[in-house]
Amino acid sequence: MNTDSFAQRHIGPRKSDLKKIFKTIGVSSMEELINQTIPDDILLQKKLFLKPAMTELEYLEHNGELASKNQLFKTYIGLGYHNSILPPVIQRNILENPGWYTAYTPYQAEIAQGRLEALLNFQTMVCDLTGMELANASLLDEATAAAEAMALLFALRDRTQKKAGINKFFVSEEVLPQTISLLQTRAIPLGVELVYGNHEEFDVSSEFFGTLLQYPGKYGKIYYYKSFVEKAHEAQIKVAVAADILSLVLLEAPGNFGVDVVVGNTQRFGIPLGYGGPHAGFFATNEAFKRSIPGRIIGVTKDMNNNMSYRMALQTREQHIKRDRATSNICTAQVLLAVMAGMYAVYHGPDGLKYIANKVHTTTATLASALQKLGFSQSNKTYFDTILVNADKSILKPIAEGKEINFYYVDDFTISISINETTSFSDLKNIIAVFAEAANNTDFTIEALVNAPATIPSELKRKTEFLTDEVFNRYHSETEMMRYIKKLERKDLSLNHSMISLGSCTMKLNAASEMLPLSNPQWGGMHPFVPVEQAEGYQEMLHNLEDQLTEITGFAATSLQPNSGAQGEFAGLMVIRAYHESRGDTHRNICLIPSSAHGTNPASAVMAGMKVVVTKATEEGNIDVDDLREKAILHKDNLSALMVTYPSTHGVYEASIKEITSIIHKNGGQVYMDGANMNAQVALTNPGAIGADVCHLNLHKTFAIPHGGGGPGVGPICVAEQLVPFLPSNPVIETGGEKGITAISAAPWGSALVCLISYGYICMLGEKGLKKSTEYAILNANYIKERLHGSYEVLYSGERGRAAHEMIVDCRPFKANGIEVTDIAKRLMDYGFHAPTVSFPVAGTLMIEPTESESLEELDRFCDAMISIRKEIDEATLDNPNNALKNSPHTQAMVTSDTWSFPYSRKTAAFPLPYIKENKFWPTVRRVDDAYGDRNLICTCTPIEEFMTD
Repeated sequence: MNTDSFAQRHIGPRKSDLKKIFKTIGVSSMEELINQTIPDDILLQKKLFLKPAMTELEYLEHNGELASKNQLFKTYIGLGYHNSILPPVIQRNILENPGWYTAYTPYQAEIAQGRLEALLNFQTMVCDLTGMELANASLLDEATAAAEAMALLFALRDRTQKKAGINKFFVSEEVLPQTISLLQTRAIPLGVELVYGNHEEFDVSSEFFGTLLQYPGKYGKIYYYKSFVEKAHEAQIKVAVAADILSLVLLEAPGNFGVDVVVGNTQRFGIPLGYGGPHAGFFATNEAFKRSIPGRIIGVTKDMNNNMSYRMALQTREQHIKRDRATSNICTAQVLLAVMAGMYAVYHGPDGLKYIANKVHTTTATLASALQKLGFSQSNKTYFDTILVNADKSILKPIAEGKEINFYYVDDFTISISINETTSFSDLKNIIAVFAEAANNTDFTIEALVNAPATIPSELKRKTEFLTDEVFNRYHSETEMMRYIKKLERKDLSLNHSMISLGSCTMKLNAASEMLPLSNPQWGGMHPFVPVEQAEGYQEMLHNLEDQLTEITGFAATSLQPNSGAQGEFAGLMVIRAYHESRGDTHRNICLIPSSAHGTNPASAVMAGMKVVVTKATEEGNIDVDDLREKAILHKDNLSALMVTYPSTHGVYEASIKEITSIIHKNGGQVYMDGANMNAQVALTNPGAIGADVCHLNLHKTFAIPHGGGGPGVGPICVAEQLVPFLPSNPVIETGGEKGITAISAAPWGSALVCLISYGYICMLGEKGLKKSTEYAILNANYIKERLHGSYEVLYSGERGRAAHEMIVDCRPFKANGIEVTDIAKRLMDYGFHAPTVSFPVAGTLMIEPTESESLEELDRFCDAMISIRKEIDEATLDNPNNALKNSPHTQAMVTSDTWSFPYSRKTAAFPLPYIKENKFWPTVRRVDDAYGDRNLICTCTPIEEFMTD
C-alpha cells in the first residue's frame, strides 16, 4: 500500500475487493463498467490539466506556506464583521469534531436530537436578544437574511396593497453596503423598487410596503426607532431591522419597538472571521408570519411514548412540496455555525455576555475620550462599539498600516473604528498611538482615561431580561460544557458511526487533512474587507481553486461567491438574465424545468423573475425530448433557460443530453446545469462537454466540505465564455465580471474559509485521484444495485441497465403489507444506519448514494440490513401494525424496560443482525409526532411541564 497516496485513504474499497465487486456487478473491469454507464459522446477525450496529487504532508506544508502570506493586521473595519474569541471548548468539541461536522440536515429527527436541541438553543438566543416571538435555525449571512426579509414583507402585503401595485421598499442609508447590494440583486426580479435615504427624513407614504433599518447604523450611531415604527405601521408599512447581535445585550430589543422582522449575523458570537464566512445569519419575526418565514425552523413535539422531542417544523421540505410557489429557495442553512454561536451563549450565559458587551462598549468609550483629548472630533453621540472620527486619511493611513492596523476609511477625512471582543488595553494604546503620531503628540498617555463612562442613553438601554432558561445558566465551567456538548453529540448519527447513503447529497469522507487548516488563525482571523494585498494567501488559494473548478467543469471562469447550492442556482440564473438583457432580450423569461428536478430549481427560477414551464419525463425516467422540443419551440421568442440536472435526479446518464442542450440553444436559450450530481462527472465528463453554459457546484457534496448538520455549504458557479462578464460583484472589494451583477452573498468570496477544504481535496487527489473517485462512486452504486436485486426494484437505469452514482428503490408495493417508506427509514435506525433520501424525487421511494468513500464491508452491512428489512416486510400484514417496522425505532429505554409487550423479541427489535452488537447506535426517542409539532408550534426552550398538556 502506498501510504503517500491520499486517494488510497479517501476511497473505500481496496484493490483486493474489486474481483468480488466486479463479479457481483457482472463486469470484468472498471473501464467496462464506465463504458456501459456513460454515453460515449460525452466522455472526455483528454485528461484534466491539474497539478500532480500532493501527499497529505505536502499539502499541509503548502497550506502553511499560503497561510503565512496572509498579513493579520489588527483590524477595526467593522461593517458587520468583528474579531471574536472562539472558546477552545467549542473549537475542540464541535468545530474540530466529526461527530458534529459530518452530520446531515436533521430530517431524521430520532437520530438528530442533539443538534436539534443545540439549534433550539440558537433560536431561543435569537428570540431573547431580538425580542421577537419566532426565529429560524439560521440563514446564510446578514445580507441574505435582509433580502429574505424584504421578500417576506413583499409577500405579506395586504390585498389592497397588492391590488394597487405597491412595490416601494425604503432602505436607510445606514444599512451596510453589502446588504444594499444583495437587496438590489433580489429586488430586480421581484419587481421591488428600492428607495434610499435618511430614515429621519423619510416621508411616510402609502406607496411603500416595507422598510429596512440598521441598529446600530453602519458607522456606529444608535438610533431610537420607536416613533419611526409607529408612524410606519399607521401607514400599513412593515419594518425590518438589521441588528448587531452583541449590541442587543446592552441595547433595547428591536421587538420592543414593535418591528416586524429582525435580521443579522451571529459571527461575533465566537465564529472566526474566515475572510467572510461561513457565519450563521439570523431571522426573527412574529408568530403571525410563521408560515412565511424562510429556511428551517426547529420545533418541539412528542414521540410515540409522549416524551418531549425535537424536529424540523413547518417548511421542512417546502421546496419539494411547493416548488415554484415556495416561500424561498433556501435549502441549506448554517447549522454548524449556528450550533457554535448558540453554544457561545450557553457557555457564557447572560452575565458573561453582559461582561463582554460592557467591555467592548467601555473600550470604545475610552478610545473616543482619548481621541477627543488629542484634538480629534468624533461624530457619534451614541454608539455601542463604533466611532466615527474626523481625520486626514492621507496622514493617518500610512501610520496605521505601518503599525499593522486597519481602520475603515469612509472618505478622505472620515474614519470608522469598530472595537471588538479581542481588543485589549495594549491594542487600545496602539490605536491611540497612531492618532497621537498623526497629531504630533507622542507624549500622550491614556492611563487617566481608563473606564470612560458609557454613552448609551436611558431610552436605548436594554430593560428586559434574556437567556433566562436553564441551559444558558448551567454550563459555565469547561468540564460541564464539555460534557453537555458530548451528551448532545451522542444522540446524533454522523459519518463517524456509519454510512449515510443520502441520494443527491453525496455524504463522502471529510478528511482530517482537509479540515485541519480551518483552526489556523492565519486563515480564521482575516476580515473580508481588508486590502487584498494583506490577504495574499487567501487570494492565491481562491484563484487556484477557481482555476481548478473551471478546468474540471470545462468552462471559462468561476465565481466562489454563492454560499449555498440554492444561491448558486439563483446566481447562475441571474447571470443568464443579465446576459440576455445585455443583448436587448429583456423579454426572455421562460425557464424550462424537467418534472424530476430538485425543488430548489423552480424556486430559484421564480426568484430570478422567470416563469417556470415544466417538461415531462418518459416512463423510463428520462426527459421527454419530444415534449421539451415542443415547449422550446413554442416559447422560442421568450426562452431564457433550461435547468437540467446531470446525471438526472433519477440516477441515470441520459443519452440524449447533447440533443437536449442543442434544442435549447437553437431556440435562443442558455443551459443551466444543476451540479448536485457532479460526483458522477468529475474527470469522466463535464458540463462543458454536454453543452451547458453555466453550472453551480455543491462543494459540500462533490468537493468534500462537510454538511455540518445542515450547513455550511458553498455553491460556486462556473460559466462559459459569453457569461464571464456578468459574474457577481461586491460593493466593498472589487471582484466579479466587467458587467457583474450585484452581490449574491455578503462577502466578496462567500464562505472563503471552508473553500480551503475543497482546495485541499483537489490538490491531494489530482487528476488521477479525482477520476478514480468518480469511478468508485459509480462502482459502489452499481454494487448496491445488484446486491439488492431480487429484494427491491430499482426504478430507473441507463440504456445498458446501469445506475450512475445513485439509484431509486421503489417501496410503494409494500403498502400491501401495511408498510410505508417511512417505516423502512425508521427501521434502518435500529440497524445503525441513516435512511437514504426519502420520497424524492419520487414519492414512496428511497434514493441511495453510497459515494466512493465507503468500504466493501460497509456496503455489505447496509445491503444486509436492507435485505433483512425486506424479509420483515414480507412477514408484515396490513391488518396487524404491531411489528418491528411500524414500532421502529426502538430505544434503549424500551429494550431495557421491565415490561415487553411486543410480539417479537428484544433481540429482533434492537439487534436484528450480528454486526450490530459490535457498534450499536441507540436512538434516544421513539418516532416523533410531526403533526402534533406543527399544531402546537413551540420553537424556543420551554420547560417540559409547560409543554406536555395531554
